[in-house]
Amino acid sequence: MEEAVAGLTAIELQGVLSVEVKEPLLQLHRRKRVDREQIEGTYVYFSRQSSVGRQQRLQRRTPPTALEIGDAGVQAESSPELKAAIILFYGLLDEQQRRLYAGLEAHKLGHGGDRKVAEFLGLDPHTVARGRQELFTRQVQQQSVRKKGAGRRSTEKKRPT
Repeated sequence: MEEAVAGLTAIELQGVLSVEVKEPLLQLHRRKRVDREQIEGTYVYFSRQSSVGRQQRLQRRTPPTALEIGDAGVQAESSPELKAAIILFYGLLDEQQRRLYAGLEAHKLGHGGDRKVAEFLGLDPHTVARGRQELFTRQVQQQSVRKKGAGRRSTEKKRPT
């Protein structure tokens, strides 16, 4: 399942392998070897590795009505290749860049853009709104991803005396 770009349905996998796969897939799911999610009435099987499974789900997910990308107003739903390219690009960004990109796209969509972008990219709408706010109030960290003092506190190893 790790090689499947957008996960696979039983029918898709059967087409690739030319053998019956419903029972083996069900057994793999019961043994927690693959993840399964029902999308539009069909079970889709995904990798158990969290990062791979997340990318597969993003690829499989159909975007909401009209997510505009770029100044040309191209709709992501019109081209699976464009959708895949957006998700690939998004996966290459760091935490701050993802937030800012999502905020920019939400701003271009106008009212309801935070929710639409959040659904498309698998984010929380508050994260998208925060990215938009940071972008337009110019509160962007130039040198680091997080503000000074943010993140987890460092821990010291206790040494026996």
